[in-house]
Amino acid sequence: MIPWLEPDTPFPDTRLALGPDSDAPGLLAAGNELSVARLEAAYRRGIFPWFSPGQPVLWWSTDPRMVLPPAEFKLSRSLRKTIRRFRDTPESLIRVDAAFDRVIQACAATPRDGQDGTWIVPAIQQTYAGWYRRGFVHSFETWWEGELVGGLYGVSIGRMFYGESMFAWRSDASKIALAALVCFCRANGITLIDCQQQTAHLASMGARPLPRPAFEAHLQAVIDQPPPPAWAYDDSLWSELDGL
Repeated sequence: MIPWLEPDTPFPDTRLALGPDSDAPGLLAAGNELSVARLEAAYRRGIFPWFSPGQPVLWWSTDPRMVLPPAEFKLSRSLRKTIRRFRDTPESLIRVDAAFDRVIQACAATPRDGQDGTWIVPAIQQTYAGWYRRGFVHSFETWWEGELVGGLYGVSIGRMFYGESMFAWRSDASKIALAALVCFCRANGITLIDCQQQTAHLASMGARPLPRPAFEAHLQAVIDQPPPPAWAYDDSLWSELDGL
């Protein structure tokens, strides 16, 4: 059994999350409240919401946790060529927080392999939009020839970035945004990007599983540090990646 959270109920110890032999490894709690305050309390402890339409709010603490250390990002030869072509194309650039609502809506509408629907339900979109307006959620956007063609969004607390979702309307557009995020993190002392779920796609770019205790210890070391001074992307940041 997992606990039901009332608005004033704190999260249980993450060690009580369902284990790997259960039907829902990492499931910690359920409830109906999805507020900005509840989200911040969750993310500070490495807990995140993930649920489908018609379900209550389900809270997760997976073990291990998939993370991408920016220092270990793998830039493939093909992606390097794509980024060079992108940078050489007029009216093509990375923007931060220029079209957040469009990004999260596109992430919600993008079909995923093995999924019939989306976990980015309207309640998620509305609450994260509210958190975005408070400066804790950010979008990295790939604009190619003046058009938004891909991007990602995630949560930032202190010097921690929690990746949430990506989309691409043009080949490799989401990978370009992720590479830009890696450059931004390297330049601003963010040493870990949370990826939540283990996928071969993320592993191919340098992500790896990290035991929950190590992940939570990292959070405690970085979430109360000063955040990056500015959420913006300058073309000079590409120099953070070799060959660019």
